[in-house]
Amino acid sequence: MKKEDYIKWDEYFMGIALLSTHRSKDPSTSVGACIVSEDNKILSVGYNGMPTGCSDDDYPWKREGSNLETKYYYVCHAELNAILNYTGGHMKGAKIYTTLFPCNECTKAIIQKGIAEVIYMSDKYSETDSVKAAKKMLDSAKVNFRQYNFIGKDLVISL
Repeated sequence: MKKEDYIKWDEYFMGIALLSTHRSKDPSTSVGACIVSEDNKILSVGYNGMPTGCSDDDYPWKREGSNLETKYYYVCHAELNAILNYTGGHMKGAKIYTTLFPCNECTKAIIQKGIAEVIYMSDKYSETDSVKAAKKMLDSAKVNFRQYNFIGKDLVISL
């Protein structure tokens, strides 16, 4: 008889996105993303951080201050990192699991790559213009998006 308490695909892939958040060095918001093919194969993962070749020690991580003194002009978001990290063929029909609803800039890349569904954990910036624009674009492009449904149990990974 097979095991009955195995995790479903959503839990598995969101778990990988959550694990990816632990690679981020952002002290205030760590985000992870996992892109999955139509047949549930992992295509790529990403987390928010500085672009390759830009030292995490040489750029600001602050949220407040002038534009050049904060992280916002420098950090590459998890969703975009996952897209850029992919070295395979197309992403048409794929799903992206992300721990935070994507901003408008990441949404443009998601749409352009042909990703068909966004599964997100948190929508804490839902009232911002960036997320409102992202949702409008996803609707226009007929890209499905839905909030992840928690399974109601903790999964513990021991390292």
